[in-house]
Amino acid sequence: MLRITETVYIPWTELRFIACRSSGPGGQHVNTTDTRVTLLFDVENSPSLTQLQKVAVKGKLRRRMDKRGVLQVTSQKFRSQKTNKDSAVERFVELMQWALKPVVPRKETRVPKSAKRKRLDRKKRTAQRKQDRKLPDFSGEY
Repeated sequence: MLRITETVYIPWTELRFIACRSSGPGGQHVNTTDTRVTLLFDVENSPSLTQLQKVAVKGKLRRRMDKRGVLQVTSQKFRSQKTNKDSAVERFVELMQWALKPVVPRKETRVPKSAKRKRLDRKKRTAQRKQDRKLPDFSGEY
């Protein structure tokens, strides 16, 4: 079982892995071995997630999912297929933890009086600076 949060565990049997040619480091080795690993997780048909959790995951990770509701996480950083597989699983856990984190509603606050005062003082200084740039009026003083 793969632990995502305190209450969410996903069995390894729900994860599928596909290996294919990588474009990462490795020189000629890259052309002969399948080192890139893509982890596939069917969010839509997963018995491990509740309906509310599925909605949360689909909402936050929709760019990583296909039309059938399958989440895809790819790793090709390393030359080893096993290391890329571990990296993909690690990234999958991070993404799922982020997607399942509850949204804390924003608590509205007032703007402090000191912030309002500073803003008005700054506006007055700017206005005075612009007034000082003007040429004095010489009409009728003599």
